Amino acid sequence: MRIRDANAAAPGDIAAITAIYAHHVRTGTGTFEEAEPDAAEMAARLARVQGAGCAWLVAENEAGEVVGFAYYTRIRDRSAYRFTAEDSVYVREDQRGQGVGKALVAALIERAEAQGFRQMVAVIGDSENAGSIGLHLSLGFRRVGVLRSAGLKFGRWLDVVYMQRPLGAGDRTLPPE
Repeated sequence: MRIRDANAAAPGDIAAITAIYAHHVRTGTGTFEEAEPDAAEMAARLARVQGAGCAWLVAENEAGEVVGFAYYTRIRDRSAYRFTAEDSVYVREDQRGQGVGKALVAALIERAEAQGFRQMVAVIGDSENAGSIGLHLSLGFRRVGVLRSAGLKFGRWLDVVYMQRPLGAGDRTLPPE
């Protein structure tokens, strides 16, 4: 498996990202989005993330196929949040449970630390999302809260699980300004 920066101009990146995400929108509760975004929208999202100086990564298998993607952004736009990132990760259905998501999030953590972020937060749709919760636990995140019945998808109420991991020195020191 190879982890690299996503590239809107690379053949297949946007198509694969769009297809992977569309599957999660249609069938899963890890995202609360209910309408599948098209390729143009996914390309615009990629451009916004990278344009803000954050990372959007893809994982490729040995055949060069994109089998997962992950990105981080600042958790909020207000300046006080400038040292806190939020991650998102999606893996192609036939690749789940094979370490793709873990490799992507580990690479995000490394990138965010290098950029000076001090905290990473995962906002996980559905408290029954054992795969994402377990992935984040395995990388040092801890559960910090749950919003009960915060979303409604597929005719049922869904919780949102918040997990958090310090990056670098975390809150032990103040970052240089």
